[in-house]
Amino acid sequence: MTDTTARIDLAFEPSGKQVRVPPGVSIFDAASWNGIAIDSTCGGHGTCKKCRVQVTSGSVPASRHDSRAFTQEQIDDGWRLACLANATCNLRIDVPPMTTRPKAATVGVGRQVILRPSIVKRYLELADPSLSDQRSDIQRILDGITDLTEHYDPAMLRGLPAALRTSDWKVTAVVVDDRLVAVEPGDTTSRLFGIAFDLGTTTVVATLLDLSTGTPAAVASMLNKQQPFGADVISRISAVMLDPSALGKLQDLAHQTMQELAMEACEEAGVDPVEIYEISVAGNATMVHLALGIDPESLGVAPFIMTSQSFDDALAADFGVAIHPRGRAVVFPALGAYVGGDIIAGALASGMDRDKRLRLFIDIGTNCEIVLGDGNRMIATAAPAGPAFEAASIRCGMRAAPGAIEVVQITDNFDVVCGVIGDVPAVGLCGSGLVDAVAELARVGIIDGSGRFVSAEEASAIAPALASRLTDADGLRLFELATEAETGSDPVHLSQRDVRELQFAKAAISTGWQLLLEEFGAQPEDLQQVLLAGSFGTYLSAKNAIRIGLVPRLPVLRIVSAGNVAGEGAKMVLLSGPERHGANALLREIEYLELSDRTDFNDRFVDELAFPG
Repeated sequence: MTDTTARIDLAFEPSGKQVRVPPGVSIFDAASWNGIAIDSTCGGHGTCKKCRVQVTSGSVPASRHDSRAFTQEQIDDGWRLACLANATCNLRIDVPPMTTRPKAATVGVGRQVILRPSIVKRYLELADPSLSDQRSDIQRILDGITDLTEHYDPAMLRGLPAALRTSDWKVTAVVVDDRLVAVEPGDTTSRLFGIAFDLGTTTVVATLLDLSTGTPAAVASMLNKQQPFGADVISRISAVMLDPSALGKLQDLAHQTMQELAMEACEEAGVDPVEIYEISVAGNATMVHLALGIDPESLGVAPFIMTSQSFDDALAADFGVAIHPRGRAVVFPALGAYVGGDIIAGALASGMDRDKRLRLFIDIGTNCEIVLGDGNRMIATAAPAGPAFEAASIRCGMRAAPGAIEVVQITDNFDVVCGVIGDVPAVGLCGSGLVDAVAELARVGIIDGSGRFVSAEEASAIAPALASRLTDADGLRLFELATEAETGSDPVHLSQRDVRELQFAKAAISTGWQLLLEEFGAQPEDLQQVLLAGSFGTYLSAKNAIRIGLVPRLPVLRIVSAGNVAGEGAKMVLLSGPERHGANALLREIEYLELSDRTDFNDRFVDELAFPG
């Protein structure tokens, strides 16, 4: 019989944290249970090969997966994939630092709005009470702001007597919509703030706004701390389905992320968190459900049902953000399980309901959301693009962080020129670099129209310099983007499987926008603008997106990088109360097309796999 009381000691470096776990637990799970972040995009299922750790003391047998992820020398030095390395004895483990600040778009295309926040501050100089004026404290306040409210939050009564009497009856009333939420001593009318959150699956961006002037006071971004549970929403939904206790962990990680960003922004701007009265949250349905502690299982299985489309009475505290005790949260409504509040926010910011031009809005990610509209009619859909654009399933893939190849060019002399984030030696390939690499190799003929690397003989006939970069390993054709001499360590490769992953992603997206155009009764050439949203869209080459068929074949100037439009929408609803009504109106006005319900989707998808000639 197994001794269920037995424990082994694991020491993690460089954090210095020591944990005790039952024998047989994977290093990845032991770390996750104890708040130690190990990089992973598959959620610990052994497919992404990102959770690399080095066992420096103790022994863990190498698995067959380790032999594919590491050289023999690295295996001998103790390198293992943490999710497949089961600890059976005391170990000391070195965990490589995880990138927590990936390159991300923090601003985007937006509209000018009238500064009319829902929060109003009114300075009052009140008459002292007397035997002839025995009105209650709260009535005295309400009488002074009759043009704004007759409702108040009972919780604010606790501090009211002291606020009035310590300030000689000179106070500032804080009103949100038609409700009095606070009374502050003295004149605080110039101190009025809110935080707009873009709650992304990969990256979370927080913008601290001065609501008295409408200007950003600080911006902060970081990797969503839920990353160890997987790079995409399906992985995180699966984590909860497999282990119900994961829901609480994912909620806590979302709260930690948002709270850390809020405090970082406050520190940068010199703002007391109690001066922040509202936050706004633009996120996909899964991220919002997880942050609120709502079981997301129904989002991950047909017929893909949300618990709720909107959360009108949410508080900042529901998202773990410690601001004013009665601070509210404005949460963007979701159109569907896979067209969430972030897309409603993006459509609001980009004026999809106002611009009379026929425009295509594409938010490219693991799940790609697409909106087509001409100001009178709007249709939306979601395409299952997969993790290629996040580089999660790519052999040498990594996030957009220092060391990631983000630009690839092949010169007229067939030299391969790579642009690397941070101007440091390359260590991997991010999403925009993947698109560039495939597009450039297809342009010169090293990749044919079907997506295959050409034979060595054909490559030599095209360009001997490029042919020399083609190799074979693990049964796969590889193209060397950065050599060992250029990286100072392992070379960075593009594999045949990587090309296939990109083909699947671009085929899903192009099928999606083509079906929307058909529903609209329009042709690709009718489009007057294509907006590429999100961080990936910001850094994607429009020319190469056209070349691989990701977006319609249009003049390059019609393809616009829209940036973080979800974040812009989140700012707008804090700056202007009427814009909140606009967001809710979009929910009613946008039609939704479910691709999985289309009998012709698979055939159309297969037709789109090839690269355009």
